[in-house]
This record gives sequence, C-alpha cells and structure tokens, in this order.
Amino acid sequence: MNKREQTFVMLKPDSLQRSLVGEIISRIERTGLKLVAMKMVKPDEKTLLEHYGKDDTWYEPKGINRMAYLKEAGNSVDESRPAVEFGKDIIRGVVRYMQASPLVAMVWEGNQAVTIVKKIVGSTDPTASDVGTIRGDYQLDSYSLSDSEERGIRNLIHCTDQVAEAQREINIWFTPQEIQDYRHINEAILTDVNIDSRPE
Repeated sequence: MNKREQTFVMLKPDSLQRSLVGEIISRIERTGLKLVAMKMVKPDEKTLLEHYGKDDTWYEPKGINRMAYLKEAGNSVDESRPAVEFGKDIIRGVVRYMQASPLVAMVWEGNQAVTIVKKIVGSTDPTASDVGTIRGDYQLDSYSLSDSEERGIRNLIHCTDQVAEAQREINIWFTPQEIQDYRHINEAILTDVNIDSRPE
C-alpha cells in the first residue's frame, strides 16, 4: 500500500470558462488527498499529443465507433478513409479544444490517489457519469453528440486512468522541482495509528 501514491489531474477549458476551477479543486481536497503541485499552462500541440500518447490499437476501434456515430447523425462518411484516421480525428479535435484556453495542471498525493480521483471525476462520457461525480453534476455533453459534431468532448477534467500511467503524465507537465514535499495535517488524522493515544 502506497500512502504517497501520486496522480495527475488537468482542468480543461470548459472548467475555466465556466468558473468551476475552485469547485472542482474543493471536491478533490475534501477526499483528504494532498495537493503537491499546481500551475496554469497554455500547452502546444506536441505536448498534448505526447500526453494523450495513443497508437493504432486505440485509434482503430475509436474510429469505427466515430464512423457509426457520424452515420447515425446523418453526416456523410468517406468510406475510403481508414478507421484509424477517424480515430485520429478524435485526438486532433481534443488537441484543438485543449488549446482554446489555459489549463490547470495538478498533482495530488495520497492513499490510492488514482482510484479516488477517478471515482469522484466520473466516466469520460458525462451522460454515463453518476450523480455526485464532477462530470455527472456539471456537464451534459456525450460522445455521440461530440462525434456527430466532429469535435472533442467537453468533460471538464482529465485524470490519470491507471497507476502505471501517473508518473508518465506527471513528467510531461512538471519537473521534479515543481512537486512539493510537505506534511499535511490530514495525513496524521487519516493515516497515523493511535493518534489519540496517551501514555499511561
């Protein structure tokens, strides 16, 4: 068990433009996780493509789904284009959107940080997110709508999906010197054993 597990979180343009930054940070803070790094950035295309780090095994099935959504919405689909290219269109749209406004990048630390943040953020498709999650409460976009309109989905926030990915994403956005190491009172209250014990 790693009490100092770290996870990466990024607030997207729709969070900033809708003035939800404070609300989202507050929700994560209330879990007891510790904020160890934060900055506002306006990333370039290269950094965003490195961040998303997708390959053809991701692009192919996503492209097939996107073609289906486009047809369902009554859009014309160029069948001569490989499905992979339709998948790449998803990331191209996301990259364009992520450059529309500054982003807020953060690193949070604590026991099972990746799982805790994923739970309160909700599904990547806001319409599939439970009530009480950030995406479920504050966004109504969906993959079917965004694909039919050929744009990136508006889902407020990015969070690391897997523990193995956390360090890769953190290293893209932060230097080691930007990540703070400090003691937070929540660590004592939440994880120290016998905090109230007194000597006999």
